[in-house]
Amino acid sequence: MEHVIVTIARQYGSGGKTIGQMLADDMNVSCYEREILHMASEDSGINEYLFAQVDERIRTNTFFKMKHIYKGALVTPESDGFTSDDNLFNYQAKIIKKLAEKDSCVIIGRCADYILKDYPNVVSIFVHADPQFCKKSALERVSVPEKDIMKYIEKTDKYRGDYYKAHTGHEWHDLRNYDLCLNSASLGFEKCVEEIKAYIKIRFN
Repeated sequence: MEHVIVTIARQYGSGGKTIGQMLADDMNVSCYEREILHMASEDSGINEYLFAQVDERIRTNTFFKMKHIYKGALVTPESDGFTSDDNLFNYQAKIIKKLAEKDSCVIIGRCADYILKDYPNVVSIFVHADPQFCKKSALERVSVPEKDIMKYIEKTDKYRGDYYKAHTGHEWHDLRNYDLCLNSASLGFEKCVEEIKAYIKIRFN
């Protein structure tokens, strides 16, 4: 296998982003998350602020009233839908595909597992953890009162789940969508990295 792409979906507070960065460092490859928003903005000419507004979330409930399953087509600048949630997603997907075709890398979130589902060199990971682990991790990251932190976690995961379903038609937390599912609370971050590397070695020999 010439190169390998690892996509990581993660529950909020599970440490999936940290695990992804640790894996990328170990493999000596790039790790992409919010950088994709900047790249998509530069490619499309659309203000990066608009991409940030729909960063793994949707802006309106009306988005669910129509099917928006990713097909890859981009809307032209003269169209009314140029800055729609759908088109912003498609530009991110365009960047994700370019990154996957260029070099080995790790991509965090953004439905990358679905966007790259037809690529034979992609390993899709889902990182999860128990509520107490996620709570402790979240309290170290965000300035949210402890009494409200679980609601914050649940809301963030709901954003990610709704976003995933809107663009893929699948349930984000359905573990059948992924090659490997890891409990970061049980394994710890370093062992999660080792498990991913072991899977890659077994799968691609």
